[in-house]
Amino acid sequence: MTVRYEWRGDFENAELNELHAEGFDHRILDEDWDAQVRRHSLGWVCAYAGTDLVGFVNVAWDGGVHAFVLDTLVRSDMRHSGIGTSLVAEATGRARDAGCEWLHVDFDDHLRELYFDRCGFVPTNAGLIQL
Repeated sequence: MTVRYEWRGDFENAELNELHAEGFDHRILDEDWDAQVRRHSLGWVCAYAGTDLVGFVNVAWDGGVHAFVLDTLVRSDMRHSGIGTSLVAEATGRARDAGCEWLHVDFDDHLRELYFDRCGFVPTNAGLIQL
């Protein structure tokens, strides 16, 4: 199946809420993703198989040289097919084109191979406080 990628692609909140719930194993919420990404993000990448949203990644930023990969999602039946890698590659290129100098990502241990081996991120020291 052919997958196409679109920077700042259109999506319905309901379909992204479903994808997010599946990806992060929680109940389906009623978040206004459209308003959130338009207000706080440099952009986002949507992956489509036909007209179906099958992947998404959000690129938040500080308004300067730092951008942040958030909410990388791929529909469960399409994982391990290169969609996540392609989403992050498109996000990386777009952040670079926007003048960002650094792209940050946090992730769970099971995603180390994706981000370090496939997407080119390198380990760094970082800090985190759970609020």
